[in-house]
Formats: sequence, structure tokens, C-alpha cells
Amino acid sequence: MRRFATATVLGLCFAAAAHAGERPEFLSSPDPAAAKLPFSEAVRSGDLLLLSGQIGTVPGADNALAKGGIGPEAEQTLSNIRSVLERHGASMHDVVKCTVFLADIADWPAFNEVYRKHFSAPFPARSALAASGLALGAKVEVECIAQAPRKTGKAR
Repeated sequence: MRRFATATVLGLCFAAAAHAGERPEFLSSPDPAAAKLPFSEAVRSGDLLLLSGQIGTVPGADNALAKGGIGPEAEQTLSNIRSVLERHGASMHDVVKCTVFLADIADWPAFNEVYRKHFSAPFPARSALAASGLALGAKVEVECIAQAPRKTGKAR
């Protein structure tokens, strides 16, 4: 029994050491305008994919926010998150945590309506808070963390 315990502990130590030796991978957006910003689109660290905050900018519209209020802006924000996840081998189903920043906390119910179209039970963990001064005057910003192991090409 003692040998088994020792072997188990050693195995866990080797596995942790191998994982700890991995360097984070800093992932850039293919959008030339985003390449000028002082942050990565996402960072992969082990099996986690950490996304920078996304706002409701319309792709190809020169940083223009979706028009029409919180609903369309939230829809575009979550579509942008989906695009980032897919670009890096993940999906909305892989998201384990979201942090939502609302310029006006009164928009929380309207945001939730849109959120439910993009996420279903079991829902990711989530925090929501009011924040003034979001980038470009956005009404909402969302950052997410996904658990998305690197694809190795091996069958599971």
C-alpha cells in the first residue's frame, strides 16, 4: 500500500511539473486594428482560455458599436465572444466563467434575455456589476474563461 501511495504521489508530482512547465500562449486577433491594442485577444494557459473583455463592436465597421441599445449591443458582444472562442478551438459550451460589466445596472434584465440565447443550463459561473467609462462608450463588456484543452489530433 505504501508503494502504491508513493507511486501515486510521484506520478502526480511529475504530471504537475510537466503542466507547470508550459508557458502561456498569447493569442492575437487577425483584425489589423486590434493588433495595435496593448493586450492579447486571449491567453491560453494549460487547459484554460482566458478572453479579454469584448464589447459590441461590429466586425469590419471601424470600431462602431451595434446600434439600437443594450439588446443589439449585447447580442454583438456575445457574438464576438463566440468568434474569439471558435478562432482558438473552443465554443460557448466550454465557457466556465463570465464577468459582465454594465454601464447601467438597470440594463441587467435586458442583458439576461440576450445572454440566455447564447448560454444554456448548466450556465457558466457569472458576476455582473455596474462600471462607468466602458471602452468606446459601450453599454456592456463581457470577459470569459473557457476550459478548452489544446487539440492534439488524437482520438479521445
